[in-house]
Amino acid sequence: MPSHLNYDAGLTIAMRCSDLEKSLAWYQDILGFGLLYRMEDMGWAEVSTETPGVNVGLSQVEHVKPGGPVPTFGVKDIADARAKLEAAGVHFDGETQTIPGMVSLATFYDPDDNALMLYESLEDSTR
Repeated sequence: MPSHLNYDAGLTIAMRCSDLEKSLAWYQDILGFGLLYRMEDMGWAEVSTETPGVNVGLSQVEHVKPGGPVPTFGVKDIADARAKLEAAGVHFDGETQTIPGMVSLATFYDPDDNALMLYESLEDSTR
C-alpha cells in the first residue's frame, strides 16, 4: 500500500562521529561502503551500502552520544561476515544470537561505539 507521502525508496541513516576522516576510513575499509560525497565545511559525508537506495551519512560532532536506531544489514553468511569483521578488529557485543528457523543476529560497534547489526535470514525461501 503506497503512502500518502510518496516516498522515493531512498534511506539515509545519519550517524554521529567524533572524527569524520577516521569514520569514513572505517565505513569504507571495514564495511566496504563507497564514498558518495563529502562536505568538509559542514563536517558531513555520505557512503553507499550494497542495498540500493540505502546510504549512511556521517556527521562530525564534538560529543558523540551513541544510541538511537541500530542499522541492521543483511548478509548471506553471518559467520563469515563476522569472522572478517573480527579479523579487522571490530568489537562485537557477545555471541551471535540465533532464533532457529528465523534469523541470526550479531551486534557490533563503529569507532564511536554506535551500534550496528548483521542479520542472516534463516527462513525457508520456499514458503
